[in-house]
Amino acid sequence: MSVKVAIIGSGNIGTDLMIKVLRLSDRLEMGAMVGIDPSSDGLARAGRLKVATTAEGIDGLVKMDEFADIEIVFDATSAGAHRRNNEVLQAHGKRVVDLTPAAIGPYVVPPVNLDANLHAPNVNMVTCGGQATIPIVAAVAAVTPVHYGEIVASIASRSAGPGTRANIDEFTETTSLAIEKVGGAARGKAVIILNPAEPPLIMRDTVYCIVGDCDDAAVVASIERMVDRVQGYVPGYRLKQKVQFDRIAADDPLRTLAPAGAKEVVKVSVFLEVEGAAHYLPAYAGNLDIMTSAALRTAERIAELARDGVSV
Repeated sequence: MSVKVAIIGSGNIGTDLMIKVLRLSDRLEMGAMVGIDPSSDGLARAGRLKVATTAEGIDGLVKMDEFADIEIVFDATSAGAHRRNNEVLQAHGKRVVDLTPAAIGPYVVPPVNLDANLHAPNVNMVTCGGQATIPIVAAVAAVTPVHYGEIVASIASRSAGPGTRANIDEFTETTSLAIEKVGGAARGKAVIILNPAEPPLIMRDTVYCIVGDCDDAAVVASIERMVDRVQGYVPGYRLKQKVQFDRIAADDPLRTLAPAGAKEVVKVSVFLEVEGAAHYLPAYAGNLDIMTSAALRTAERIAELARDGVSV
């Protein structure tokens, strides 16, 4: 038996997520698509696909006849809008999967900590950069302590809509914290680059981890296992080149990122590419595809446990 879901936000992310639910999921069923612009392509597409719609935002969703049967709501709006949306949804006992950087609920990166947070009424999908890079930080941390983790997410400017641009500050703050809380780094930093190149470039991510002395082969094996796990729901996720290890000299400023007195300091560099599945968005928009894919995986796991009678 499938679980009915609603999506708030009829922009690129919400529309791509809707199509993923309709095409890929046997556990979830679209109950409603919610927007605030009656002329948006997302609402129009939802109507053509026989999905109930409203252009009156969260208030319109609550008034819909379909609302009573909806168990999980995805929020693909903005960090600011999500705060009120969540208040309304929690008052009605709905489970929430948050695709904004609002970070009201615990951070969830499916291959790292999904099952640990399924009890939460609201789970946060961090950011596109976080979904792409935090698994790598966690893979390194599984082998050796990560003193500092830094990620640089480079995305095509054309794949960054108004919501993404409005949330740039929240992106860096949320991702940096999640590098620590989920990835396991003692300190985290995140940078996002909107690349205006034409034709648009596929999402690229660089992960730097400052660690102590480590077994290089063990670190590579852990990273490769993690890449395989992410590819299970994002087929276009891949290593762009071999993992690099640089032993840091005693007088190198990077030493300040390691604990004082550390005998050995190593910089681990990982280079990633994320190609989208092009369900609705262009293939270069891997940044959006990895977010919707992670959200879909999370909601499906919630629905799976609910179907099996497990209280979450």
